[in-house]
Amino acid sequence: MMQDYTTPINKLIDEFSKLPGVGRKTAQRLAFHIINMSTSDVENLASAIYNAKKDIKYCSVCCNISDSDPCKICSSTKRDHSIICVVEGTKDVAAMEKTKEYNGLYHILNGVISPMEGIGPEMLNVKQLLERLAREDVEELIMATNPTIEGEATAMYIAKLVKPFGIKVTRIAHGIPVGGEIEYADEVTISKALEGRREI
Repeated sequence: MMQDYTTPINKLIDEFSKLPGVGRKTAQRLAFHIINMSTSDVENLASAIYNAKKDIKYCSVCCNISDSDPCKICSSTKRDHSIICVVEGTKDVAAMEKTKEYNGLYHILNGVISPMEGIGPEMLNVKQLLERLAREDVEELIMATNPTIEGEATAMYIAKLVKPFGIKVTRIAHGIPVGGEIEYADEVTISKALEGRREI
């Protein structure tokens, strides 16, 4: 039920409610937090939101969000341009970069194939990937989609499309996480761990 607030507060609550994962009560708390902030803090927040929207663009090479085109990763001469890691989204790039183990390039699909949600391959950045492979000298494509049914299906779909290019296609290993215990793992996780085993 709508509370009887003034029009500006109701409008602010409505706008916050449009954000993902923000319900009416959270939107209300955020709105009142904004009201209680200093004018300069509110101006800084509004400016940060506006500038992020204005200055962030999509890299024409890897489809990642960036403030430059091409992005810093794609334009870096210190990275290995012969390897591309295909991920579902921008957050995956951030997670991979935190490890400091990977020094190749990325390609962001912007999702996975999911017929149940009406998402087909044409809605992802698959075409851009194929065009990129045709013009760049790539030796290996690492499929790093999530170990879900949709992620696996997307990886297999792209692997089939890439086969004619003669590029090595690999899949990141999935299985028992470090610190995890085998007795608590499900059978799919254990089978994936066995598949991804390597010599020591």
